[in-house]
Amino acid sequence: MKRWLSLLGSVWIGLSTHKLRSFLTILGVVIGVASVITLMSVGRGTQQTILSNIESMGTDLITISPGASVGFGGVRSTGGSVQTLTQEDAEALAGLDYVSAVAPYSSSSLQLIYGSENMGAQIMGVTAEYYEVMNLEMGSGGFFTDFQYQSGTRVAVIGYEVAETLFGTANPVGEEMRMGTVIVRVVGVLAEDDSMFSSTDSAVYIPLTVLQQTISQERTAQGDHIVSSIALSVTDESKAAYVEEEITSTLRSRHRLSTGEDDDFTIRSVQEIAEMITETTENMTMLLGAIAAIALLVGGIGVMNIMLVSVLERTREIGIRKALGARETDIWLQFLIEAALLTFAGGLIGVILGAGLSLVMNVTGIYTTVISVDIIILAVSVSIGIGLFFGFYPAWNASRLNPIEALRSE
Repeated sequence: MKRWLSLLGSVWIGLSTHKLRSFLTILGVVIGVASVITLMSVGRGTQQTILSNIESMGTDLITISPGASVGFGGVRSTGGSVQTLTQEDAEALAGLDYVSAVAPYSSSSLQLIYGSENMGAQIMGVTAEYYEVMNLEMGSGGFFTDFQYQSGTRVAVIGYEVAETLFGTANPVGEEMRMGTVIVRVVGVLAEDDSMFSSTDSAVYIPLTVLQQTISQERTAQGDHIVSSIALSVTDESKAAYVEEEITSTLRSRHRLSTGEDDDFTIRSVQEIAEMITETTENMTMLLGAIAAIALLVGGIGVMNIMLVSVLERTREIGIRKALGARETDIWLQFLIEAALLTFAGGLIGVILGAGLSLVMNVTGIYTTVISVDIIILAVSVSIGIGLFFGFYPAWNASRLNPIEALRSE
């Protein structure tokens, strides 16, 4: 115990005697640790934001897109120009176990006109169940009913941006607007959508029956109604994989696909998308951390450089200590502890600085940041490890000095 107290005393004297040099030594470590924490917190925050937007769509959501082709590198991708899904397919899927609601939909782009105002918008022909399946939120009015869908009533639910552009501050509910050559009555306005995925702000939702009667009357050779995609929700999220298998089996049978023939549709669940996004953003976060770690490496090289200079300056001191009975391990431990304490101090200051920068970015809205304990532990541990790694050679070099030659040093 006495030996360690003596070593720590020597370390403290060595560091406090050269305050400026000690500060410059830890500066590189401070910058490195602060960079690691800031960039990794930005990566974690980005991941959380993306996942929140995806999950707002509903974790029980499954979407089916038409067509599937082999893309670059053998990766399967949806063929947007292929039309393989029908309204009758959706009706068949509605009878599957664990399926709570099915919503086929089609889309078209048209010009909207109200008074002297006009704008282009995406027209979505949907069923009444679409509101439930896609987890939409109303701002005013309501979504159209199943009766209005079945009877082909010319009504529309508009997005927040559409309402603001065409109607300004006036209440659109109850008003009529022209959609191409079709006049529809607005029955509801959706709440503003700040999602980065499939924003509803610039969309217009009308009954699919109206779209099929007035705008898009596409049918298959068998007379089935072609739809752009099918969305469905499951009653139990844990059964999503089972439902996907049942969907595949049902659609392959309906589309008369033989064994070994590729599916002519693509199934995606929100859970699968969330897992893909999580993996991608985690890799991005690690990449950001690796880039920031370069600053830590530079700081470590600075620690080694300064420690080597310190050994040269304190050669006579080392000689005196050895002449008074200090062992090589004592000298080695003294300089190694000095390097570790410098980088530990730099790590703590870097944590405070990095956390502060992350908090400022979060509060000001520049980036969404998430600081977790594992990031802090990682940054501080790496900083101490760098101190030990880069401090090893200077410490070893100091311990190997010949006491007689060291005493002759000026």
